[in-house]
Amino acid sequence: MNNESNHSLVLEKIFHEPNRLAIMSTLCVAKKGATFRELKTECHLTDGNLNRHLKVLKECGAIRIEKEFVENKPRTTIFLTSNGLDRFSEYLDALETIMKQAQQALPKKRSQSIPLTGKRATI
Repeated sequence: MNNESNHSLVLEKIFHEPNRLAIMSTLCVAKKGATFRELKTECHLTDGNLNRHLKVLKECGAIRIEKEFVENKPRTTIFLTSNGLDRFSEYLDALETIMKQAQQALPKKRSQSIPLTGKRATI
């Protein structure tokens, strides 16, 4: 690899953790934010696990959290910040570059024909 492509291979580790990747991806499609319950269900996380990941994302400025009462019940809604969206978009671009480079580096697939009969094929 040349030096020009190496700089694009730096992934922001904050988003590279699978659960945070799921949270950020879910928030990208939630134009009006997502409630804690929605994120918990969509990302298949426990309350404690989701709380831990939201804390990390909030501390780095990727999300903002709003708490309010709706019909006397607490509701927590999570939103992407513009900074978070920009950084996550850059992360996805870098990940796409890495995946393309890895795919191009794979050996070309050989066409293999394996007969359905009991005979062994030579490849």
